[in-house]
Amino acid sequence: MTAASQDAPVVIIGAGLAGLTVALHLADTVPVVILAKRELTEAATAWAQGGIVGVLGSDDSIESHVRDTQDAGAGLVDEAAARFIAERSAAAVGWLVEQGVPFTPDDSGPMGLHLTREGGHAVRRIAHAADATGKAIHDQLLDVARRHPNITLRERWMALDLITSRHAQRDEPTRCYGVYALDMDHQRVETLAARAVVLATGGAGKVYRYTTNPDTATGDGIAMAWRAGCRV
Repeated sequence: MTAASQDAPVVIIGAGLAGLTVALHLADTVPVVILAKRELTEAATAWAQGGIVGVLGSDDSIESHVRDTQDAGAGLVDEAAARFIAERSAAAVGWLVEQGVPFTPDDSGPMGLHLTREGGHAVRRIAHAADATGKAIHDQLLDVARRHPNITLRERWMALDLITSRHAQRDEPTRCYGVYALDMDHQRVETLAARAVVLATGGAGKVYRYTTNPDTATGDGIAMAWRAGCRV
């Protein structure tokens, strides 16, 4: 959602892989503020273990990956989405390598990576960091973000709502001007103006009593988007 002011930073709600990736792609040209509602290390990204899929090997192809995805999805897969991801998977893994993510190496493997095979895949296409891939990725991107001069990380800042035309009482198409956020350590609500707001808040797994999702997966971003008029 885009704001009117181009002097304000981009505010990214969520400090997992999605939020950090967006931040690192933007920060060379615009200031970025990342909000984490608990400690920065608590994102769901770090809980992912097995690996990350990429069409990397000479024995692999986009068509094979798309076909495997459709088969594993029992006919419920959006082919356009599966193809979009498969076509960009190698570049995404390559970018992570450039950021210094310590994937398990193999001198004879594509990009120097050891690839493994998991259920539903016809070939070996899983890049991994031992069996703690999510944590390795998150730790490294967080370290890169901390060192970037144009990125501000705010820990224990919980986004409460998007500031839209409704709050400003303006008769105009819905626009987003920023975020109301609770600074949990000081117990005060702050108003953050933003040139754009990115919702990278993860899922809503904690609506279930028993789940492997972390406690932070409470669907905050979905609710904020819905209140702002977004399609959910």
